[in-house]
Amino acid sequence: MSRLGVIADDFTGATDIASFLVQNGLATIQFNGVPQGDEKVNAQAIVVSLKSRSCSPAQAISQSLAALSWLQQQGCDRFYFKYCSTFDSTATGNIGPVTDALLAALDETLTVISPALPVNGRTVYQGYLFVNDQLLSDSGMRHHPVTPMTDSYLPRLMEQQAHGKAAVIGATTLDRGAGAVREQLTALAQQQVRYVVLDALHEQHLLVQGEALREMRLVTGGSGLAIGLARQWANNSTVNLQAEQAGRPRGDRAVVISGSCSQMTNRQVSAYRQQAPAREVDVEACLQQVESYAQLLCDWVEANTHQPLAPLLYATADAQQLQTIQQRYGAARSSEAVEQLFAAVARELKSRGWQRFIVAGGETSGVVAQSLGVTGFHIGPTISPGVPWVRDIDQPLSLALKSGNFGDEQFFARAQTEFPL
Repeated sequence: MSRLGVIADDFTGATDIASFLVQNGLATIQFNGVPQGDEKVNAQAIVVSLKSRSCSPAQAISQSLAALSWLQQQGCDRFYFKYCSTFDSTATGNIGPVTDALLAALDETLTVISPALPVNGRTVYQGYLFVNDQLLSDSGMRHHPVTPMTDSYLPRLMEQQAHGKAAVIGATTLDRGAGAVREQLTALAQQQVRYVVLDALHEQHLLVQGEALREMRLVTGGSGLAIGLARQWANNSTVNLQAEQAGRPRGDRAVVISGSCSQMTNRQVSAYRQQAPAREVDVEACLQQVESYAQLLCDWVEANTHQPLAPLLYATADAQQLQTIQQRYGAARSSEAVEQLFAAVARELKSRGWQRFIVAGGETSGVVAQSLGVTGFHIGPTISPGVPWVRDIDQPLSLALKSGNFGDEQFFARAQTEFPL
C-alpha cells in the first residue's frame, strides 16, 4: 500500500486536497507547517501546508524540501506537490522552481502538471487553463494583487519558471484511457520532456489520470488529480465516513473573517452583509494601533454574537478599492497590517471562548490558523467542493478555511446552517 505525502503551497490549498482525499477513501491528517519531532502519524495520506506560494523561490524551495524530508521519514513513498487550480505563480516562480527541486531530491526526471478541478470550473484543454468559460488570463485572476495571471498556456508558464521542456497530453488521449496516457508519458520521457501538462475537461479524465499515474513518485497539480489517485489507493470504503466524524465541527460561538479580495469572495461578503452583522476593517487603524483596534473589533463581535448568523469582519475589497488602498498605504504594508490584525483578533477571540472560525482567503487562513496555535487537524464534512470543516487535533477548535474563489455566494451562511452550533 502506497503512502501519500502532500506538500501544499498554502493553507486553504492543503485543506482543499485533504478534503478530496478523505471523500475518496484515504484516511488523511493535515499539518500546519513541518511538524517538529519524529512521532509517527497514523494515516494513509499526510498533508503538510506551507506558506510558500508568494515568498521568494529560495524560501519556497527550502520549505518544500524540509516537508519532503519529513514526509519521507514518515514512510511516504508517493508525493504530490499541491498548488492552486488557477496555477497562482509568476514568471519567476514558485511552481517551477519547487517542482525542479522536488524532482532533483527524488532523483526523478519527469512529472505531470494537472491543475484542473472541473467541479469548480477549472479545466485544461490543449494545455490552456480555463476558469469556467474564460481563459485564465481573461478571468479575475488577471488582476490578482500578488500573482496576476496574464498567460493561460501552462507549458509556456512552466518553461519560463523551470529548467526543462514541457509538453501536453491532450483530451483525445485521455479519452482512450490510462494505457494510452502511460504510452504517451513513456514517449515524452524519451524526448527528454520534463513537465507533462495533462488536459482534463471532466471528472472521468481525472480518474484516468489517477489510474495512469498511480506508480509515479511525484505528481503536481491542484486537488482534482487527488480524486483519481485516492480511488486507486483507497482500501476501505468507510474511511471517509469515519474521518468526517472526527473532523465534524463543534463549539457554540462562531465568527466569519474574510481577507480575500477575489471576485467570488466579494460576492459572498456582499450576500452575507444582508444576512448578518458585518464590519469592514479600517486599514489605517490597522497600521496605527493593531492591538487596541483588534480589541475594539472583538468587543464588536462579542456584542453581535447572539444573532442567527455569526458576525463578519472583512477586509475584502473590489479591484478598484484594492488599488486605492495599495496606492495610499503600499501593497505589502497594507496586506501585512491586515494579516497582523486578523491574527490578533483570532487570538483574542480564542481567549474569550470562540471555537468556530470561518475564514476566507489562503493567506488569511494561514495567519488565523497559526495565531490559534493549530498544528494539525482532522478533515471533516465538506461545505463546498474543496472546502471542508476541520477540527484541531489537540484543541476544541473547528475551522472552515476557504480559498478565495471557492464556494457559492451563500457559503458563509451554509457553513453554519448545514452544521448548526
